[in-house]
Amino acid sequence: MKIFILFLALCVTIPIYTQENISMDETNKTIQDIQTRYIPDKRVAVFNYTVIQEEGKTIITGETDLPSLKNEVEQKFSGSSYITRIELLPSKELSSNIFGVINLSVANIRTKPDHGAEMATQALLGQPVKILQKKRGWYLVQTPDKYIAWADDDGVEVMNEKEMMIWKSFNKVIYTNAFGFAYSEMDINSVPVSDLVQGNILKKVSVEGDFVKVEFPDKRSAFIPASEVKDFDNWISDLSPSKESILSSAFNLMGTPYLWGGTSCKGVDCSGFTKTVYYMNGFILPRDASQQVAAGDVVDISKGFGNLQPGDLLFFGSKATDTTKERVSHVGIYIGDNDFIHSSGRVRINSLDKSKENFSAYRFNTLLRAKRILGADKREYISEVKDLFRIIGMQP
Repeated sequence: MKIFILFLALCVTIPIYTQENISMDETNKTIQDIQTRYIPDKRVAVFNYTVIQEEGKTIITGETDLPSLKNEVEQKFSGSSYITRIELLPSKELSSNIFGVINLSVANIRTKPDHGAEMATQALLGQPVKILQKKRGWYLVQTPDKYIAWADDDGVEVMNEKEMMIWKSFNKVIYTNAFGFAYSEMDINSVPVSDLVQGNILKKVSVEGDFVKVEFPDKRSAFIPASEVKDFDNWISDLSPSKESILSSAFNLMGTPYLWGGTSCKGVDCSGFTKTVYYMNGFILPRDASQQVAAGDVVDISKGFGNLQPGDLLFFGSKATDTTKERVSHVGIYIGDNDFIHSSGRVRINSLDKSKENFSAYRFNTLLRAKRILGADKREYISEVKDLFRIIGMQP
């Protein structure tokens, strides 16, 4: 009797796997495999999906911005037992309004459509974005560095392709001071229209005395001291990125506080710092340190730091082990003489030289590799500021 009871207990506890369970498992695994192939980095592409079973059919719903991924999912699950409903972004609800221009000096862009969500990155006034979706008062946008996250609708002036082409055609100015204001009148004591940060781009209306009259994407007009801006096209053509110019841009941000997701003089995280420095020298780097490490040419530091040049990027993190992958978590800019500048608490200078007072043992022990952007043969993952509009899908 005891044996019989034990047998019943065992029978009760053994899970019963139906064909339905197996189908769901196989379906999810196949979709995940497709997602991994098409989207190795989820920060720069979208694919959200759900799988349910209803009335004997497996229903796959979701959204993606990749036509090829959508097509493969639909082809893979084209049988009579499947229903696939994958929406291709930009969403049809947007109609033709799938472009935008940042309308604030610095727009905070978050991981979710909520002000309490983690800040993923920032975008600067005048930068174009591609709009993929709208949810309540938020837009899912893709910035020129390909990053995808949610922007408050107050920070984006939405446009269709024709309106964006008109905005693109305007003469523009770029703000070159670290920080300042656009004023309501030709008087620095007048009421500000907005604050400004280095890298902001505005429509140039006219030059009036010592001021430039500008227009924001939402058609607000303002005046900026002429000494604080440059004609955008002239600024682009005059750029001559060098070790000296990279370090000059880096030193201009000395003391700027660390801000997770920050990419402006209001606050920068480590990769936001390197991104901002290179942006003001005409380069658009990937957003995060773990992405920036893929850009540029490798500099050999296996036998010391003699091959490094000012402006090279230094990457830090945890090395791979038998059970864990390498993790890049920090980046800085090499200055020379074994010193580097980076955002850690604030933008500061530390050293890899054990004899110096500002030596950082932690950074020395976690240094992984170095990459060179200036003059790099490997151009993958590196774009240029002059191509801002082409990057988001506008015609050259």
